[in-house]
Amino acid sequence: MSSPQLNQAVSDLHRAFFTGIVLGIVARRGPSAAADLVFAVFRRQQRERFLPGLAKLGLTGLPDAVACAQYHYLSNRIGGVSVEYMHESDRKAWIRYAPPRWLWWGTALCGIPGEVSRAMLRGWHAQNGVSLGNPRLGFVCTKQTADGQDGLEGYYLEHDHDLAPEERLRFSRGEEAPDFDPAQAPWVPASEWPEERLRKAHRGYAMEYVRTAIQSALEVLGPDEARHLLGTAGRQVGMQHFHMVAEAMGGAEPGALGFARWMQAVAEATGEAGPWIEERDGQVRLGQSGWALMRGAAHLHPAGFDCWTALWEGALAAHNRRLEIAPEQRPLGAEGPVSWAVCKRR
Repeated sequence: MSSPQLNQAVSDLHRAFFTGIVLGIVARRGPSAAADLVFAVFRRQQRERFLPGLAKLGLTGLPDAVACAQYHYLSNRIGGVSVEYMHESDRKAWIRYAPPRWLWWGTALCGIPGEVSRAMLRGWHAQNGVSLGNPRLGFVCTKQTADGQDGLEGYYLEHDHDLAPEERLRFSRGEEAPDFDPAQAPWVPASEWPEERLRKAHRGYAMEYVRTAIQSALEVLGPDEARHLLGTAGRQVGMQHFHMVAEAMGGAEPGALGFARWMQAVAEATGEAGPWIEERDGQVRLGQSGWALMRGAAHLHPAGFDCWTALWEGALAAHNRRLEIAPEQRPLGAEGPVSWAVCKRR
């Protein structure tokens, strides 16, 4: 079983990959392209996760505004996000993503345009009323950290009238959220959410961003552009975070075998079953029986695997720039075994 330190480091690696994808597109294609991708990511997550998540968290019997705000509070807190929830009434409930922002960690926040942050709200928060069949439910954003304010905050409000699509998200910068009282905030029952389930959910939270970013980028950018932009970001993030992960696992041995063991530890921390290593013909092979990150992703273009592999290419460059990693067995879409060879650069 992976240590808590390694699990956290691998979670941070996936978080950094997603943030790097967004920042890379801001830098190379502009804020509008990044906003389009972020909208697609959060729209996909909202469609796939929101209604099942309400049931998992036991929120289906609550008033809609309260259920939505509590969903964001619980799901994000489980994922390690600094988040607050304030109940004002059955028709108005606040959610506040307090600094430090989990998604735009550290100085990354300085490079996130306001329109990218707004795209997140358009993709998810503005859609919850539609998913619940409540045309009167909308979200009012009062602050954005991406604009230099002291948090991303706002409230779900059930209006007295049906909302037009453009009214489901509005901005009211003159309002201030109530103070957060942790004693009044909900939490999941320990009997249904033991420590192991919480750890698995925490790990999956960060991985989900990478999963949906790859899927959405293939659709929004096209396979070639996704391979280029996500591949560049993956290599950069891998280079920057290899040593952090290595430190969390107690260090990485030199050479190809040392890197293979690093990747094996990362795979185990992401929930892969039985990743293996083999030395043969002067090179090291490693593999896994499946691709847990993308399991179940339908009709995935092969470029998605290249986007993901770039993360390991970058990590290997930080470990030993004289080595290379090359896929030997690719998944069929998102299914089937995977293997690579690690050897001297040709």
